[in-house]
Amino acid sequence: MTVSNPSSSPVSPCGKPIVLQVGRLPLWLEQRLNDEFDITLLDAQADRAAFLREQGARFTGVVTSAFAGADAALIHALPSLQVISNFGVGVDRIDLAAAKARGIAVGHTPDVLNDCVADMAVGLMLDVARRSMEADRFVRAGKWASGGGKSIGLGRQVSGARLGIVGLGRIGQTIAKRVSGFDMAVRYHARQPVASVPWAHEPSLLALADWSDYLVVIVAGGAGTRHLIDAKVLRALGPRGFLVNVARGSVVDEAALVHALQNGEIAGAGLDVFENEPHVPEALFALDNVVLLPHIASNTEETRTAMGELTLENLRGHYFEGGRLKAAVPL
Repeated sequence: MTVSNPSSSPVSPCGKPIVLQVGRLPLWLEQRLNDEFDITLLDAQADRAAFLREQGARFTGVVTSAFAGADAALIHALPSLQVISNFGVGVDRIDLAAAKARGIAVGHTPDVLNDCVADMAVGLMLDVARRSMEADRFVRAGKWASGGGKSIGLGRQVSGARLGIVGLGRIGQTIAKRVSGFDMAVRYHARQPVASVPWAHEPSLLALADWSDYLVVIVAGGAGTRHLIDAKVLRALGPRGFLVNVARGSVVDEAALVHALQNGEIAGAGLDVFENEPHVPEALFALDNVVLLPHIASNTEETRTAMGELTLENLRGHYFEGGRLKAAVPL
């Protein structure tokens, strides 16, 4: 693989590297990017295709997000592109094969969001099992005060239950550590056993689902994991089992999940991600056995600040430190 030489990167008349921004980013990060780089926002162009045809060769860098990504068509339209810096750990919306073929370095933001995503996974387990958000709606609607003692029904206990984790990368391991405080038994499914961890590896995803009271999904997105959680896995999880997805919406067969929730094939689900974000199946809105969040697992001040700083550091590393990205995606 031929890697571009950052020392030969063209710069703007003001001496800054020329970078294309794809999608919106936190305002403070956009301001910092504009301070250090010559930034053009692709979304602000009236005719994106015409703009890329006329101006695409100027850009040596792209800054994007896990939501916006950078597909093969965009990469092809930027013949001088040397580096992509992604605000997020997930790179399933970046065409890594196209980047590798061109020798384009790709940076992302791993590790800094492990704690917050793990916290959210545990929070979703508690919410859906203890029916917390359902209870909140019950109170706000005045049903508690006017119902003559009517209850929403019993929840389920998390402490002492069995947790299956699909994917045991950095975040999966953090989740497993978190639930030690709940005295949960933990097993995980991954392509290969993970060395030096105390939790049991389950080679069969169906067997893990059948064993689990709670099944948490935290694998990378992309073609290799698309609909990994399908109707068979949901049936194995069963009417006493809960699904929590803090990975990517594409990992779960959403139609199969809706059917399972509507028909009591699983007990409930806590979802932070969806197949066609920001669109959520309307059928889920009517169900009380599902908690729906707008992809906010990493959405805290502390984590988003750390993600933004790492996004900047990856660009700086490419342009000013000899191409050494702080957190590069292996290609």
